[in-house]
Amino acid sequence: MARVKSSHYPPPRSRGLAFQLGAGFFLTTVAALATWQAFESDVGIRLTLYILLAALAAFPLPFLAYWGWSLLTGGYTLSRDSLRLRWGLRVEEIPLSDVEWVRAAGDLATPLDFPWIRLPGAVLGFRRHTDLGMVEYMAAQPRDLLLVATAKRTFAISPEEPATFVQEFARAVELGSLSPAPKTSIYPTFIVVEAWGNPLARYLWLAGLLLNIGLLAWTSLQAPGLGNISLGYAPDGSPLAPSPGVQTIILPLVSILFFLTGWLAGLFFYRRPNEQTLAFIIWGSGTLTSVLFLISTLFILTTPA
Repeated sequence: MARVKSSHYPPPRSRGLAFQLGAGFFLTTVAALATWQAFESDVGIRLTLYILLAALAAFPLPFLAYWGWSLLTGGYTLSRDSLRLRWGLRVEEIPLSDVEWVRAAGDLATPLDFPWIRLPGAVLGFRRHTDLGMVEYMAAQPRDLLLVATAKRTFAISPEEPATFVQEFARAVELGSLSPAPKTSIYPTFIVVEAWGNPLARYLWLAGLLLNIGLLAWTSLQAPGLGNISLGYAPDGSPLAPSPGVQTIILPLVSILFFLTGWLAGLFFYRRPNEQTLAFIIWGSGTLTSVLFLISTLFILTTPA
């Protein structure tokens, strides 16, 4: 009988990537236009609404980027010894002997309840089922799901070829394991906890966080009482036309967005030991960027229009 080789089964990606790229482009455009209009608006409700719209549009962007990367790199790897489920920073390595059964979700007498994250390319989260107990979703779509049952938890997955996956699983079980694989569970929060235990990472995170909180608090207190000020210089070196001072509140918001983006990018590299130096460089750059925003805001507020 032929030996089962390690086979990778990716999730269906085209629909999810199209949605995430389209949503990301739309939200980026909305955030950019709202920010531009905020710079052009006078003090009042209009300025507040544009700032709020820019913040709301920018907030989902890191999540869409993470879900897109998870969809591109995620999948399910089946070998004679183990089943490896990967979705972004979430990794589950299950010894094949621990898998009790694999079957289609449509065979259940009681239908599954889906998690609150149910978007094209991202069906993620936990839900409790009356018959199965806790079900963890690591899937790209709600249809054609397969259920992988273990003693502690059931996983809902969506390989692109579910029938082939089930056949290969049956063959692997029939052949038996050659060398039992260790069970491994890695969650995104584990990466955060591990990095927090590093003194340098903890210092850079706290320094950047405190700088941004201080900049936001200081600007919020100063901006309402400011008159018209210049927010930059023209190509010839002359100050730009004065604008309402309350528009300086946009600077700490942009600084916070840069800091959070760098924090997430650093976590991406920190999970690999040989790339942790790059993670520290990114976190250090984020903290330095926050310092530069603080200096530039101080310069703007102290320079006459």
